[in-house]
Amino acid sequence: MIGADGAIPWRLKTDMKHFRAVTMGKPVVMGRKTWDSLKGPLPGRDNIVLTRDASLKAPGVWVHASLDAALACAEGQARARGVDEISVIGGAQIYEAAMARAERIYLTDVDAEIVGDAWFPALDPALWRESERSAAPAGPDDDHAMVFRTLDRI
Repeated sequence: MIGADGAIPWRLKTDMKHFRAVTMGKPVVMGRKTWDSLKGPLPGRDNIVLTRDASLKAPGVWVHASLDAALACAEGQARARGVDEISVIGGAQIYEAAMARAERIYLTDVDAEIVGDAWFPALDPALWRESERSAAPAGPDDDHAMVFRTLDRI
């Protein structure tokens, strides 16, 4: 959840470090609302924004109107970078649209009850196998403990 001022009302620095490590060097596909929540392009990654707003101009990013076009762009950038993953980083509508194509999910479970208006789609346990799990207690810059999980499509 993002507050009315655009700020996240809790601190999860350990999760932000994990996110950076998982996505660094890879193309990242995001929706316009996620793009708007950033201070600019994520460094070290090809930033690809999916939006219906044809007038969006964002220096340092590719802008596409369809998921197919955004993913095709990301695949081309991944080949150019020599990486084998594309990261879809939100928001909820983009997660939902891309879920059928996902082969791996890097999921952070935060030990908190958070009120929000956007949710990650429910996962069918018959389709996913947990291949990695790592607990992270709340550090000095975290408001909550968390668990990092990697899920692979069966």
